[in-house]
Order: sequence, then C-alpha cells, then structure tokens
Amino acid sequence: MNRFTSAALGALLLTVALVSCAATPQGAPSPTPDPPKPSPTATAEPAATPTPSAAVEPACDTIVSAGTVQALTDQGWTFEEKEFVVGGVTLADGLLCFWADYSVASDHGQLYGWSRISAEDATAAQTSLLGEGWTREDGPDGIYITENPQFAMGTDEDGYGMTYLFGDGWVKFADTRQGLILIEWAG
Repeated sequence: MNRFTSAALGALLLTVALVSCAATPQGAPSPTPDPPKPSPTATAEPAATPTPSAAVEPACDTIVSAGTVQALTDQGWTFEEKEFVVGGVTLADGLLCFWADYSVASDHGQLYGWSRISAEDATAAQTSLLGEGWTREDGPDGIYITENPQFAMGTDEDGYGMTYLFGDGWVKFADTRQGLILIEWAG
C-alpha cells in the first residue's frame, strides 16, 4: 500500500471514530440541520470544440491523432515533410510525413499523408495508380487504392500495404491500410 493510500485510510478511520464518539445520548433529540440551500453559481457555456481544420493548418503533428504523435515522439521519432505526389499528380497543398528515428541509420519509419484534391486530380491520380498495378476497393469512407501486395515492403494484418483513401475533395495516405485510421484530419 503506498503512503497516500495509508494516509487516506487513516484519516477515514479517525473520522469514523470521532463520529461514533459524538453520538447523542439515547432519548435526547438530535437537532436536524436545515438542508443547505443551493447558492446561485455561474456556469460557463461549454466551449465549442473547433474541428482540426478550423483550429490550425494541417501539419505532420496535427493530421494524425494526438495519441499517435505522443507514441511516436515517446520513441524518439520526429518527422520530415515530403512532397505529396499521388500517381504522378503533385498536390502542392498536401503533406506527406515520414516519421522515424533520424538519429540512427535505418529505413524503419511510418508514412502519413493528407491533402485536398480536386475531382479531376483524383481521377488522374487513381487512373495512374491503377495503371501501375494498384487495386481499387470502394468502401463506406471512399475509394481505397492499394499497392499490389506482391510488391509491398510491409503489410498490415489484413495484407494491405501502402494505401490511398480518396474522399469528397480530399485524399489520405498511409503505409498500410490500417494506418489510415490514425489520420484524423478532416480538412
């Protein structure tokens, strides 16, 4: 038992002992205090939680969840921003983030990307990727374009490697399809 728990337990036992000693003698009426009257207090309105895109510009440490950033930085990892190119289409406003421990020579790291994208650029990027042997799956969140698993350097437990998710006006990227869930930026 730690010191705080022992002290709290001791205080509780002392309070119980004092209360039992202060009991009124039998037959003597015990005064009943008036119930406390609530005093008016001002309550603050809950602050509106801004969406990430309204609060700040997308950055490598804001497009993924705070828990992901914490886990990566706790490992000593930092990020480098790279140019975000999807199927030959350069997305000037996009971010491709490579998280790794840059203090050691290694190819071990994690990739996350996000960008706004026009319908025309999305079509061109998807057409190019599919022409290179990537596969397409339609899902409830959008269109998934995944690299051919034969050529994947790494895959998730479902066998998916690098994957793009195209939504309405945006595209996300991760080095595995499961990694896409860590990208929270809504744009």
